[in-house]
Amino acid sequence: MNASRRTSGLRIIPVLAAVAVLCMLGGASAARAQNQLTAAEEAEGWKLLFDGSTFKGWRGLGYDVVPTAHWMVQDGAIRKIPSGQVQRQADGQPSFGGDLMTVDAYRDFDFSFEWKVSPAGNGGVKYNVSEELSRSIPPDHAAKGFEYQVLDDERHPDGRGANHRAGGLYDLIAPDGAQLEPVGEWNTARIVLRGNHGEHWLNGKKVVEYELGSAAMDSLLARSKYRTIPGFADRRAGHIVLQDHTDEVWYRNLKIRDLSPGGSH
Repeated sequence: MNASRRTSGLRIIPVLAAVAVLCMLGGASAARAQNQLTAAEEAEGWKLLFDGSTFKGWRGLGYDVVPTAHWMVQDGAIRKIPSGQVQRQADGQPSFGGDLMTVDAYRDFDFSFEWKVSPAGNGGVKYNVSEELSRSIPPDHAAKGFEYQVLDDERHPDGRGANHRAGGLYDLIAPDGAQLEPVGEWNTARIVLRGNHGEHWLNGKKVVEYELGSAAMDSLLARSKYRTIPGFADRRAGHIVLQDHTDEVWYRNLKIRDLSPGGSH
């Protein structure tokens, strides 16, 4: 090998090293971008509901603190600890209820978040939740409210029911044209509630739309599991709740924008 070729080979090594460093920095930058607002989002009135490292702004439904036997912050996400790993009573039941609730309540809002589930996983995001109503009906640490279904449609038995599939308004409206990312990968979601108008979005597509108080919605409610709960569908300034539903689920990039008249939107 001549000297010129040896010198060329030596020059390649620092170039490759520089590329590797840039890749690592790019990855770190991408990680820092999670659970943050862009300048445009801030200008539009968005606020973070999760800072990526703490449970600030959250507590357990019916508790003054977070039920940390059921939830933890891990790798920049809120992780639902599978029920097989939580503290249990002698009869095998969890020692504490576990729904995780925003401290603040929201009436008209645009709420965006990302979620992923474990294989055959089941979870949910509830909204328009009254803590008082929820606690008046057993189990008293479980939210009673509209639910954006979070599910592994293919592996979980709930996926066999159209109005129980991911992105749907649970037990009320099936998602239309929903397309999920593979299990273990992040899905993007939005819930819009303004006046009596509601929407669910999944991976950039609107999959549910409804009007509270309409004949169609009243009929759906009358046939649903919620029909025996007085005031269930009443509009209110309600909490947003991450459901404790036994399986491992992750959430990140939880952001909300006030849509009420005179709000920050």
